[in-house]
Amino acid sequence: MSIKTRFAPSPTGYLHVGGARTALFSWLYAKKNGGDFVLRIEDTDLERSTQESVDAILEGMEWLGLDYNEGPYYQTQRFERYKEVIQQLLDQGDAYYCYCSREALDTLREQQMANKEKPRYNGQCRDKTEQHPEQDRVIRFRNPSEGEVVIDDLVKGKITVANKELDDLIIARTDGTPTYNLTVIVDDMDMGITHVVRGDDHVNNTPRQINILKALGAELPYYAHLPMILGDDGARLSKRHGAVGVMQYRDDGYLPEALLNYLVRLGWSHGDQEIFSKEEMIEFFDLTQVNVAASAFNTEKLLWLNHQYIMNSEPEIVAKHLEWHMQQRGIDAASDGPSLVEIVKAQRERSKTLVEMAKASVYFYQDFTEYDAKAEKKNFKQGTDAVLQVLLEAFTEVSDWQGETLHEIVLQKAEQLELKLGKVAQPLRVAVCGAGMSPSIDVTLSLLGREKTLKRLETAINYIKENKN
Repeated sequence: MSIKTRFAPSPTGYLHVGGARTALFSWLYAKKNGGDFVLRIEDTDLERSTQESVDAILEGMEWLGLDYNEGPYYQTQRFERYKEVIQQLLDQGDAYYCYCSREALDTLREQQMANKEKPRYNGQCRDKTEQHPEQDRVIRFRNPSEGEVVIDDLVKGKITVANKELDDLIIARTDGTPTYNLTVIVDDMDMGITHVVRGDDHVNNTPRQINILKALGAELPYYAHLPMILGDDGARLSKRHGAVGVMQYRDDGYLPEALLNYLVRLGWSHGDQEIFSKEEMIEFFDLTQVNVAASAFNTEKLLWLNHQYIMNSEPEIVAKHLEWHMQQRGIDAASDGPSLVEIVKAQRERSKTLVEMAKASVYFYQDFTEYDAKAEKKNFKQGTDAVLQVLLEAFTEVSDWQGETLHEIVLQKAEQLELKLGKVAQPLRVAVCGAGMSPSIDVTLSLLGREKTLKRLETAINYIKENKN
């Protein structure tokens, strides 16, 4: 069998991490089995669907690197097909018109709940033969009243539902537009979806959808319902738990590979392995090994994983993502300053996110307007200008601006001035960086370059003369 999976989000908001995990698992299963992965935008909710949300979904999928073989398809472009299928069900006697008003249905529901009965449609219009096209009416699917639906779920195992527990769901609204449960099965049927991977909030829909597929004589797909993702506190993941939109993680400085790696471990494991390349995810992933229990989202674990990726990924890959963050700070690294690849090499040990790395690297490209107050107080003392003057004169003579050469000069001058290395290197660091933290002084000076170093030393010397002496 040729495997085909799909990811079918509704464009009513951003691509959240729960949806991203569903997309990832579906993508992995297709890749693992040499199949196809389809992206389908379920935009039939015309009131809530927006182009902005569509763009957010497409942007999130691209950033994560979850490429699709087909799509994106849009349900709003398939209304004629849905209308055709609805008419087929009517003609077969598997669907019927329902004239019950909203008020009547609300009253029925209240009575059932008062009687401690399961709220459901009572089939009042199920056997009516008279048609009243001038009246408001919906179309309902005539669900079988006998037998049962058996779902061999790849994650949850065998699920059995008696048909008498299912009511006749609405498949077309009063304005004729199709409902979710109709459109999704028509799409899965027409697109040849073999495996439906989705959240377990859809489990209740599945037996109803299977009955419609059977009425249409369609081949049933396999189903895999993924458990929900919880927040750190055990409650369902929501905005109050922090960034739940995929692109917010980009904005917060996470690498897409790190987020994918974290998401794949939410409900699935391969021994004790924590870090997976995409190739390893594809090789090892199996839907039948997904846990049934819900998983908790741990931001600290994701942050740790992100740091691992920053430290151990190819610097060129990290630099590509760092460039976006530098641009957000108004810095075009290609025009003036060191290579971002070299910045990554210098800063990756101390940066857990790309936001931290970008913030800590601004001084390589832009002059700062003030010194860090704490670093200045500690390192700019009376007479420090004389120490920096000695370094300035020595650096001015250097034509081959290499880290080793510069480091040797700092060592020599500390010995010559009879000062500990820190008493020379730290004031130098504050002078050229504006702060007390940076990569090693030889790397810092090398990346900063001769012109910026000399200029900032002169500025610091004048500043100390004016404010400290």
